[in-house]
This record gives sequence, C-alpha cells and structure tokens, in this order.
Amino acid sequence: MRIVTKQTPPPPIPFRGKLPYFNRELSWLAFNRRVLEIARSRRTPLLERLKFLAIVSSNLDEFFEIRVAGLIQQVESDLHETTLDGLSPQEQLRRIHSVVASLVDDQYRCWSGEIVPALREEGYHFKTASDLTQSELDWVRDYFDSEVFPLLTPLSIDPSHPFPHIGNKTLNIVVSIDYPDTPETESLLAVVPVPRSLPRVVTIGSATPDRRVVIFIGQIIKICVDRLFPGCRVTNAKVFRVTRNSDLYIDEEEAENLLKTIEQGLRNLRRGAAVRLEIEEGVDDRLSKALLDHLALANEYVFRIDGPVNLMRLMHVYEAIDRPDLKFPPFTPRPLALPEHEAALFDRIAHGDVLLLHPYESFDPVVDFVTRAARDPKVHAIKQTLYRTSGDSPIVKALIEASLAGKQVTALIELKARFDEANNIQWARQMEQAGVHVVYGIVGLKIHAKCSLVVRRETGGLRYYAHVGTGNYNPKTARLYTDFSLFTARRDITREIACLFNTITGFGRPYPFKKLLVAPFNLQSSLIKRISSEIAHARAGRPAHIIVQINSLIDKSLIDSFYAASCAGVKVQLIVRGICGLVPGVPGISENITVRSIVGRFLEHCRVYYFHNAGRPRVYLGSADLMPRNLYRRVELLVPIEDPALRTRIVEDYLPTLLADDTDARLLRANGAYRQARPRNGSRPTLSAQNAFFACSDTDERDASEVGAPGAEREKSARPRGPLF
Repeated sequence: MRIVTKQTPPPPIPFRGKLPYFNRELSWLAFNRRVLEIARSRRTPLLERLKFLAIVSSNLDEFFEIRVAGLIQQVESDLHETTLDGLSPQEQLRRIHSVVASLVDDQYRCWSGEIVPALREEGYHFKTASDLTQSELDWVRDYFDSEVFPLLTPLSIDPSHPFPHIGNKTLNIVVSIDYPDTPETESLLAVVPVPRSLPRVVTIGSATPDRRVVIFIGQIIKICVDRLFPGCRVTNAKVFRVTRNSDLYIDEEEAENLLKTIEQGLRNLRRGAAVRLEIEEGVDDRLSKALLDHLALANEYVFRIDGPVNLMRLMHVYEAIDRPDLKFPPFTPRPLALPEHEAALFDRIAHGDVLLLHPYESFDPVVDFVTRAARDPKVHAIKQTLYRTSGDSPIVKALIEASLAGKQVTALIELKARFDEANNIQWARQMEQAGVHVVYGIVGLKIHAKCSLVVRRETGGLRYYAHVGTGNYNPKTARLYTDFSLFTARRDITREIACLFNTITGFGRPYPFKKLLVAPFNLQSSLIKRISSEIAHARAGRPAHIIVQINSLIDKSLIDSFYAASCAGVKVQLIVRGICGLVPGVPGISENITVRSIVGRFLEHCRVYYFHNAGRPRVYLGSADLMPRNLYRRVELLVPIEDPALRTRIVEDYLPTLLADDTDARLLRANGAYRQARPRNGSRPTLSAQNAFFACSDTDERDASEVGAPGAEREKSARPRGPLF
C-alpha cells in the first residue's frame, strides 16, 4: 500500500519579509557542543566526563556517516537545493568544516588538558610512547610479542600490491619505510590494520588500587611496528581512521524481499565512499597524500588529531574502572508494585490509566505487560511494534513464548531502523521461526510508533489493553533515556490503536482517527489545528499557552505555525533537546517564544504536547518529533492523556519542573548561541529537573523536606508531588 500524505498549510503570519530559520546541521552541531560542555564541566564526576567525551565522538561519527555524506552526494550530483535558512550544500559543508574543526580541537583540549591530568591525580596514568619508563617500555614490547604480533598482517603498497580497502571506522596504522642499504630508493608505504579482537586500551603491568598505567593499542603497535618489517627502517608511523557513507538506500518498490535486500545493502555499506579521515598529527605529506588519493577525499575532510584517534574507546575505560566515587551516584528506579497474577495486572489497568516516567520509575512494568500477556490463558492476541530493542530482548522472548503457546502474535519490525538493521533482521527471523506474524511495514514509511496491544477475553467479551510510549522497547536504554509510558484500557483509544495496526498490516484505507494523532495521516494537520485554536483564544482575549517537549524541530509548517501563534500573543514554550530550526525572540515574529534545551545525566527523549485550550488542557505524548520525516515519512503515534489526575501531574508538575531548570538547561538566543538558564535574581543555579525527578523517585513516598540533595529547598517546591501512576 502506498500512502499519499497531504500537508495542511500553517496559519497566516502578519509579517512581511523573510522569516528566520536556523540551519539543521549547524543546530545539531550546537547540540553536540552542549554534550561537550558536560564533559568539560567540573560539576560532572570525572569518569562521567570521560563518558560524555566518548559520546561526543560517537555523535560525530553518525553525523559524518549520514548528514555529511548526504551533503557530499548532493554536491557530487550537482544539486543546488537550499535549506530553510537559504544555504546551499556547498555552503553547509564549508560551515560544517569550520564548526567541527573547532569542536574537535576543544574536545582534545578537554582530554589532554583537563581529563588526563585529573585522572592522573586519581592514580590513572594515560601514557604515550614518549612517557614510558624503561620498565614500562620493556613490558609493552613483551606484550606486543605475545599478544599483538601474531594477529597483525602488514599490507605493503606497491605496483604489485594495490592499496588495501580500509573498513569503516576501523583502526589502522600507516607506515613509511625504507631500506638502510639503499638510501636512494624511494620510501615504501604499508598499512597495518588493527584487528577488532585486540583491546583498544591496555593496562601496563599490574595495577594497584591506587595506581594504574594505561596505553592505547595504537601506541603499542607504533612502538613495535619495526618488528613487522625486519631489515627495514620505519621513518613514520601514524594511527588513522576512515569514516564512510553509511546511509542505507533501499528502493522498496523494486525490492522483492525487503529483508534480503537490506542484508545485501549492509554488506555494501562497508565499502561506502569515504567522508572523513582522522589521523594523528605529525604525519608526513607523502603518507597523507597517499591516503587522500586512495580515498578520493579532499583535504578539508582531514582532521589531524592531537591525541588518541577515536575517543569513543574511552567508554571501555569508563566501564572498566570500578570507582563509584568518580561516577554519578547509583540509583534504583522506583518500582511499580504490580499484582503477582496476570488477571490482577489487567484489572489494575482496567481500573484506571497508568503513567510512568522512566528511568526514574522502573521499565519493568513495560516488560511485564508483554511477558504476563504471553502467559495469561485469557489473552488471545498480542500486537507489537519494534523499532530498536536490546541484544537479549525480553520483549522478543515473550512474543516468541506467546506464539509457541498458540496465541496470535503480530510483530511490526522496522528493518530500516538506522544502525539496527542487522539486529532487527535477526529478531525477525527468530520470531518467524516461532510462528510470529512478522510485518515489515508500509512502502515508503518507517514504523516509529511505540505501542503494544493485548486482546483478552473477559466476562463481557474481548477487551483491548494497550501500552504507548515515547521510547523504544529496550530495557537497557530505558535506564539512560527519559521516556513516558502510558497503559490504558480505554475503549475509544485502544480500538483506534487496533485500527492503526490493521491499517499497517492490511490494505484498507487509513482509519478516520478521532482520538489518536497518527503520522502520516492526521498528525501534522491536527497539530496545526490545535495551534490555530490557541491563536483563536488569544485573539478573543482568553489565555493561550503552548508547551512542547521534543527532540527536534525542523518542519517548516510547524515552525511557521508557532511564529503565527507568537504573533497572535500565544505564549509558546519549547523544550527542544537537539535540532531546532525556529529562531526565538525576534521582534514581530517570535518574541513570545522561548526555546530551551536540557542536556544532563540522562538523554531527554520524551515527546509531550500541551495546549491550554481555554482552561481545558489537551495533552498528548508519543513517538513524534517535528521533522518532515516524522510527519510525512514515518508511522508515528501521539496519544491523548485523558485521565484528569495524570494530565494535571504533567501540566502542573512535570512541565513546570523542566521549565524551572536553571542548571542543565540552556536557552536558545536569536543569534543561534545557547546560554545557561539562570535564576532571575542572578543567584547561583538551584534546580536540575533530572535531579528533582531522581530525588522524587529515590525518596519513594517520603515528604520533600526529607530530600537532602543540593538545592532541595528549591526542588521540593518544583519537583513532582509523587509517582505518576
């Protein structure tokens, strides 16, 4: 079935002139700089600073693999389409290079100038070849001979040995060598690939509780690389890494078997075009030119690194060092006391909606919802969407168990979930073998909605029970991402969720959803309708207010709708973690709009939409951000919060706490810069929303006055008054 989407135009804006927009790519880089700020902050525990430094590298990898790769393809295809802010692909690449170069420089200054000295004070010594003592050097050479040398294969480059293929994001050493007895002979080149099986970080000798000497594997190989070329002299050796285009293009209309087509595409990705070269500083011109010629890469995509190539490997260091005093305090998510028996669980949901805020409240009920449904003899069918899940997914195991027990099980697996394609293929095959009906979605759309539906036979007949979330069905990331979960048995909502599943799996026309906002059917038009309603209230002299929490805002129709609302006097408060194309605070256009980004210990991942509606609030939560891909090229789901108590908790506790954050929050200015949100009286920051929710979870039912965290006096008035269920 091919879905044709229609866009609703935004409300008219009483402004003559060009509307302002921020560039998507530069806005994303600004977000990654805010991640770097956490790594540089002395408020962040030392090993957590290490982790955030690794996250910056991981983010940049994906940015080059997808976004920069796409811009390069546009330039090579001679495409000149401009973005919202009027930039051509060439101009975007020029600005990206400038911003990334500065970001990488600051990243490595943070590593070498701040974190390495701080780790040394705690007994962890990161060394390079020039820092080693003689005894440490002897140990390194022995380690190389016994553990590294047998696994290495040097690849020479000459007329009979063409340049080897360099895999995406693999670690390599490029070496320049010559023969001492024939100095007139031109130097030769070789590449030494570093096997993935080798640890990237090695502890030298025996570590003690108060001292550990650490070295990166690239340094070890460089120290001993001459042993790979007996009789030769090594004149230069540098660690390097290549990033390649990893955007998987699938022509679904031509693909007879989507699963096999994606498998083939994944194999081809290893040979995608190079889009970045990271190499150690000090590489000689001949080595650099040889690499660039082979990779067909322009010099502006080369980043010379003053430190270890690929700081993502620092994540292994974070995980290996057992120093709780150098990490965030451990926490246990608040458990939801679920009934032990399956029937009692469903009775609890039938009695009233349940709303959880992860990771402050446990993700276990989400897993239990599916696993107990699999074992409940009264459950006859389970329908489940899966976009990303964990390697040992209990959700997948429960669906398999349910199918083997004779229940009707349908799983909508999104094979095209970027960087999770291989995992999802594996789950699809396992479930198909167990008899699960696996559906791969609709041509041209990704299934990004997060929902699970259980059909249960009860005294009055068959009844639906549903879970709708803002995050993936992944227990591991549920401890790192903030997300909402809603459990409901409301007949009007669950029936529409059932119709959504049927729309995806069948050939029927899209259901006329009345309660749910579903992309690509009615989501964009419904949101514009809600914004237009606030505009009408404002013009009639009634209070008008919009609060939206999302990950990204780049869709022009919604940005223009917010501009129109601002012009009408609607108060618009946007909490946008990452990309934001809207320019706030512009007189005559957006002076009634504020944009804040919260980047902290947890990844803010909730999507919440609040419309004041003249005192009768409408609140939605679900999977959708405000980007063209979410509104027109994905199946997304927003569900209304109908329970008055739960709606009040979101409107009066959750959202105000985010808007009061003056610690982790940054306010976006009209010039594109972010500044820290500060208390109005100019005092020091007192409230971190994440700490407030954490304290609420950690203190269980205790009174707020018992909370002893820093800033508790401010937090106890702003944090949620209790659990959200």
